Amino acid sequence: MGGVVKAAPTPAPALDAVRLLVVGDVMLDRYWFGDVGRISPEAPVPIVRIEKREERLGGAANVARNAAALGAHTGLLGVVGADEAGGQVEQLLQGGGIHSYLQRDPAISTIIKLRVIGRQQQMLRIDFEDAPSDTILRDKLIQFNALLPDYDVIVLSDYAKGSLVNVADMIRAARAAGKIVMVDPKGDDFSRYAGASVLTPNKSELRRVVGSWGNEEQLTAKAQQMRRELSLDALLLTRSEEGMTLYTEHEVLHMPTDAREVFDVSGAGDTVIATMAAMLGAGMSLGDAVRTANRAGGIVVGKLGTATVTRAELFPE
Repeated sequence: MGGVVKAAPTPAPALDAVRLLVVGDVMLDRYWFGDVGRISPEAPVPIVRIEKREERLGGAANVARNAAALGAHTGLLGVVGADEAGGQVEQLLQGGGIHSYLQRDPAISTIIKLRVIGRQQQMLRIDFEDAPSDTILRDKLIQFNALLPDYDVIVLSDYAKGSLVNVADMIRAARAAGKIVMVDPKGDDFSRYAGASVLTPNKSELRRVVGSWGNEEQLTAKAQQMRRELSLDALLLTRSEEGMTLYTEHEVLHMPTDAREVFDVSGAGDTVIATMAAMLGAGMSLGDAVRTANRAGGIVVGKLGTATVTRAELFPE
């Protein structure tokens, strides 16, 4: 039975008691802001004169940044290069109050997404990325198992950059230890995420795996079939301007978008999964956790770039 869940005031949970570990592809987001005054004489492209530079945590590190911004005790396990960008990620984690379990891989460069912004619009994005080495990945799995007793909620943030090749082993170990396991998936094979508590694909990610649908009934059938086949407690489908839908064994809950103004969708999925994970860790029901995450997503898309939502924004006095 489907239904629309309207946003309602939710009491602020005890987020400072939540112990949340984020594991996945760690990135550094670089933003170069400038003024566009003319077209290049060399090619039909705008010239952006850079006036300001910013660096922010990206990928799994942005998930951790969002969880920490809400007040959760947050750790991050991932891989960066033994380079300047990797050092910058470490500094940003320290500044954000995130406990770093980063492994430095001398064989790779840190993943960087460089965005050039002119007149408040993204003009260009340049990506630098390498997959971690096998030795580092084995060490990471050993460290993950050692960290499990210290955390209540595990978020696996997969950006298909190579850091989560052992994701199936991580899910099994975490579930056997009684942890809540949330996964932001990628790729065309979700079987490696079997057994997770909650999977959070967006529309395009789900369509790539289950195929297209023509109406809500077909979508529900496909989503529920996937949830059962993967033995998930719930599947949360993020649907951009259509809001999000939660599929569980007993119900389908749809939440319309809570965005007042969409300025930039970068990192919105990171905010949603971090918020939901923190709320579940604090003891919220699935429905209330999704409602709160939907509200967080609506706030963050009104900000430029990979941004965060504060506890005060989510739970105003």
